[in-house]
Amino acid sequence: MTTPTETSSYLGKPLDGWRLKLFTIIFEADTRAGRLFDQCLIFAILVSVAVVAMGSVGAVADRVGIWFEVLEWVFTLLFTAEYVARLLCVRHPMRYALSFYGVIDLLALLPTYVALLVPEVSALIDVRVLRLLRVFRVFKLTAYVQEYQALARALAASRRKISVFLSAVLMIVLVMGTLMYVVEGPVNGFTSIPTSVYWAVTTMTTVGFGDITPKTDLGRFIASCMMLLGWGTLAVPTGIVTSEMASLRGAPAPATTRTCHECLTEGHLPEARYCLHCGAHLSPYFRDIP
Repeated sequence: MTTPTETSSYLGKPLDGWRLKLFTIIFEADTRAGRLFDQCLIFAILVSVAVVAMGSVGAVADRVGIWFEVLEWVFTLLFTAEYVARLLCVRHPMRYALSFYGVIDLLALLPTYVALLVPEVSALIDVRVLRLLRVFRVFKLTAYVQEYQALARALAASRRKISVFLSAVLMIVLVMGTLMYVVEGPVNGFTSIPTSVYWAVTTMTTVGFGDITPKTDLGRFIASCMMLLGWGTLAVPTGIVTSEMASLRGAPAPATTRTCHECLTEGHLPEARYCLHCGAHLSPYFRDIP
């Protein structure tokens, strides 16, 4: 009978030697090398996004544009090396490549290379628009900041309540939009039910573009009720998420950044032997920082 370790070795490349050390540095942060890697990566992401933002300022780009190009290639090569390193040190490279952060990593790399390969001709969309996708690098921050993860857990825990709330809002705007179509009619700008629903959405969210306004007294009364209702509606999702965050605050946080080699789930206890998500056998835990 095969052991869990022997069985998992048939499912992907085993992690040992330099690949295990690289995995520990990149995917875990309970060692000095892992913590330093995360800190350097966060700094590189923030600077690269700042370069993209400043490169869109014409006066600045005209003066130091060549340095922005150099920095962009430096960051692109740096993130390319990081992406390749992640693929090399995981047991299932394709699984990581198709994951959320794997796709974000790829989106952070492609624009620069595509801009190099695709000529800027009038028949194609301006490559500069595609290069703006480099801002997706900022999403990589969510993998390294614990507060992002806490917010994600609160949103996930409240997703059913928020879904019910959004369903109720959609029903309200549909009913009120239809009612305004009947009350005001095409003569006052409510030319169709979809147009009236659009007015209801802008009124409910207290945006009020003003391109469509009720003219009758009854229509203005309905609009006033929707505006007042909108103020209360805005507070509901905030209260839901805040309540979930308060309840999760008392729950024990993940003890470590120890990551499963199979499914890349982190947060396992130091003494855990198997993954809490997929049940795969965990390698020994490494930690050298308090």
